[in-house]
Amino acid sequence: MNFGAIKAIYRNEMARFFRTLAQSFISPVISTSLYFVVFGAAIGSRIDEVEGVSYGAFIVPGLIMLSVITQAISNASFGIYFPKFIGTIYELLSAPVNFFEIVIGYVGAAATKALFIGVVILGTASLFVDLTIMHPFAMLAFLVLTCISFALLGFIIGIWAGNFEQLQLVPLLIITPLIFLGGSFYSISMLPPVWQTITLFNPVVYLISGFRWAFFGMADVPIGLSLLAIAVFTGLCLAVVWWIFKTGWRIRT
Repeated sequence: MNFGAIKAIYRNEMARFFRTLAQSFISPVISTSLYFVVFGAAIGSRIDEVEGVSYGAFIVPGLIMLSVITQAISNASFGIYFPKFIGTIYELLSAPVNFFEIVIGYVGAAATKALFIGVVILGTASLFVDLTIMHPFAMLAFLVLTCISFALLGFIIGIWAGNFEQLQLVPLLIITPLIFLGGSFYSISMLPPVWQTITLFNPVVYLISGFRWAFFGMADVPIGLSLLAIAVFTGLCLAVVWWIFKTGWRIRT
């Protein structure tokens, strides 16, 4: 294992993040505050509690998942796409670095950035509502696994994208709608039976449900299914990344 190569890739990606630290820090704080104003104040005044939890606190796990998933994807996709765009990816491929080390460097940096954003949002949310985390270790585990798995997905999107428009296509048209329809701001038990069944085909439901369970001890789906879903998703992403580097798809052409 070439730890020097991993460290160099990781530090380079993190340096880009810290150059815009104010933007990276202030933006999620403002966004979270706006969500609390709109959902917590406007809608929360009409919905007192959801399954025994105040609505303002109930939406916190969904807010964190929304930001963490989008940040993990965007950071990882841009991180690997930019070297492709300017041509420095070939220098990396010709260096004595295997694909596993490249993935650890880029995905690790993207996951770290997303984790930082998640912690910032959690701290911001605590200013608006009283939060008690019933299972802190489970919460941290779900947060880290989500950062890693969606950073892997972002890495795949960055390899696939042929231009900057395609880089934003999947997150805007697929991922964001899945997050909003995945129970971020409501419990799927509030939906009609038919829509509850349809919603269960949304993989994001299992992530948000498991993450919310870590906070409040309540979940829309069994916690075991949530763990299985994120494990399967991570495994699929790893398999796709392995295939990409084995075949050179969208890298060597």
